[in-house]
Amino acid sequence: MSNTIKPSEQQELFGHPKGLFYLFFAELWERFSFYGMRALLTLYMVEVIFEALAERDFATAAVYASYGSLVYASTVIGGRISDQILGMRNSIFLGGILMSVGHFVLAIENDIAFYLALSLIIVGNGFFKPNISTFVGALYEEGDVRKDSGFTIFYMGINIGGWVAPLLCGWLAYSYGWHYGFGLAGIGMLTGLIFFWSGIRKNVFGDKGMPPNQEVMQKKVLGIKQGILVPVLAVLSAPLIAYLLSAYKSLGAEGTFFDDQNIVNVIFKGIGVTILAYLGYIMYQATLDERKKLFVAVLITFFMTIFWGFHELSGSVITLFAARNVELDFMSAAQTNSLNSMFIIILAIPISLMWTFLNKRNLNPRTPYKFGLGLLFAGVSFYILAISGASANANGLVPFAYLLLMYFLISVGELFMSPVGLSKITDLSPKRIVAFMMGVWFLSSAFAFQVVGFIGKKLAIESTDKNVGGFETLSVYTDGFQLIAEYAIGAGLLILIASPLIKKLMGNVH
Repeated sequence: MSNTIKPSEQQELFGHPKGLFYLFFAELWERFSFYGMRALLTLYMVEVIFEALAERDFATAAVYASYGSLVYASTVIGGRISDQILGMRNSIFLGGILMSVGHFVLAIENDIAFYLALSLIIVGNGFFKPNISTFVGALYEEGDVRKDSGFTIFYMGINIGGWVAPLLCGWLAYSYGWHYGFGLAGIGMLTGLIFFWSGIRKNVFGDKGMPPNQEVMQKKVLGIKQGILVPVLAVLSAPLIAYLLSAYKSLGAEGTFFDDQNIVNVIFKGIGVTILAYLGYIMYQATLDERKKLFVAVLITFFMTIFWGFHELSGSVITLFAARNVELDFMSAAQTNSLNSMFIIILAIPISLMWTFLNKRNLNPRTPYKFGLGLLFAGVSFYILAISGASANANGLVPFAYLLLMYFLISVGELFMSPVGLSKITDLSPKRIVAFMMGVWFLSSAFAFQVVGFIGKKLAIESTDKNVGGFETLSVYTDGFQLIAEYAIGAGLLILIASPLIKKLMGNVH
């Protein structure tokens, strides 16, 4: 007798498929592990891995950018393997196990272990991240009006994990040592897997997330079943990725870091050129109406990349700024990484209600206006940090209120842009290339980390002093924030000025 549960017969909780809440907690703990580790990563590299180098900020920026780029790029490969071979359940388990191991290895204070740990997290994230989000959608039948609210509940789990993790992992690292903070992140990942496994044991997912074809899993390549070969290759890829992460040194004198063209930079430049060439070919073949909409899809992806490039500085330059030039009476520099998720949790529902209120009165701004305003908010947030130097005390420390206001403003900007961008890609792209454009959209986050790395290197402080700070670093950071503010505000104004034209190109897409 089959245990298969049809979508209409699924167990429900609070009006949603019960499986949603198992995925909610699995993702909450996975994000707990990811953001808990990220909150510590830059500080750990500066204070431990590269502590003896005068160019430690530069080296940290190079590794952090490569890590972030590869983390997001891996989701494209992991998602494809899941669709073709493993299925969502197996991919989530494989990814979760690799990430757990990576977090625990990161607790070992050793250079080789450090790079290997990051590579395991990259590979694991590639399998885990795209599949658990897709799994949420699979719980609902096509056209189910509950799907949007289901994703809202799911994404709340992401931000709860992102809010709590830096607070706890940062406290443990500050109070007891780095390995305790990283170890807690690993425990968080295992907890997420336990929730997911519990849901499978209770059959709350029905027949969802299984391999697309059991025959494909059993098919042999080089004498090995594909279901076994994929995990083996995933593990074997970790040392190669570890090498890519560590290949940041220049070809010049040993111990110098002045070469921006590391292997990952070159790879992503090649990918970028290839994607642009292919998009040009697609536009050439498209109809005039398709070409107009596709141009807008590329445009909003480009501006989203810029926004994420500035936003993701929170885990690198802004964390260092907090450690060196902010009066931290309430939390450590690592713990400030929780502020963005905290504001997203607070603001998500009010802003969603605001759009509903404006929509009923036909005042809801169209996508280009929201993108323009989002970048303006980002620009103003960095301008707040730029002017903070005027309020510095005798030690070059600025009041915490400036950092708090900055995170509030950039979180508003995020809510203006991120939730609408993904849906607009599907609306604007010709049906025959929607999957490709979705891949480009997700890759934009990977390219955003190239922006993070570029800025991080430009704002690098050369010093081996563990207590580096004061007015010298304050000047470097505030001048850099001023430039970022000008670029973001300029981009926002450009979109707002061009919005009437963009609206025409979008046609009936709101």
